Amino acid sequence: MAYTFLKAQGYEIGKSLVDNEKIDYCKDMLEKADTLIIGGGMAFTFLKAQGYEIGKSLVDMEKIDYCKEMMAKAEKLGKKLLLPVDTTVAAGFPDPIDGPIEVSVVASNAIPADMEGLDIGPKTAELYADAVKSAKTVVWNGPMGVFENPTLAKGTLSVAKALAEASATTIIGGGDSAAAVNQMGLGDKMSHISTGGGASLEFLEGKELPGVYAADDK
Repeated sequence: MAYTFLKAQGYEIGKSLVDNEKIDYCKDMLEKADTLIIGGGMAFTFLKAQGYEIGKSLVDMEKIDYCKEMMAKAEKLGKKLLLPVDTTVAAGFPDPIDGPIEVSVVASNAIPADMEGLDIGPKTAELYADAVKSAKTVVWNGPMGVFENPTLAKGTLSVAKALAEASATTIIGGGDSAAAVNQMGLGDKMSHISTGGGASLEFLEGKELPGVYAADDK
């Protein structure tokens, strides 16, 4: 999620995968997964697509119609698409990123106009943790909030703990997600960790990965 905020400020983030790019994978993931959990920055575009007030939270207006299509697709396929029910908000992004910040928790459908969503709230954390614990296989790509800040890491920590305690096969994909579980001391509890976030999603999507193709070709 932090890369999306940094990109929004005009900073160079290399090949880091931002949340609005991850949205594009929802279509294929809905066809493969029983439950799709939406957190991080992309959640606000889905909330906006439902007509909710999201304040100063990140939103990709070009993806509004796509999000509406994905919610309709999930309903048609009988799949669960989970969105935040409460959100941890602040007046702005922490500066420095790990510095002190004053936050509050509000309903996700009523974020104040002068506030910015930076993490999922406790009710959402519990909802997502329960979904993880009942799964047989979990693929996690992207933290729930700005986990680099201790105050805004609670949602990510809750989901990470649920994965660590689950009997499921747990696959962590992406630099942010890998950093989060390792930072929280839970990396050794996961079945597999990869820093290749975009590559992980493309693999699940069924696309050919150049490196794997080259290795198989030999």
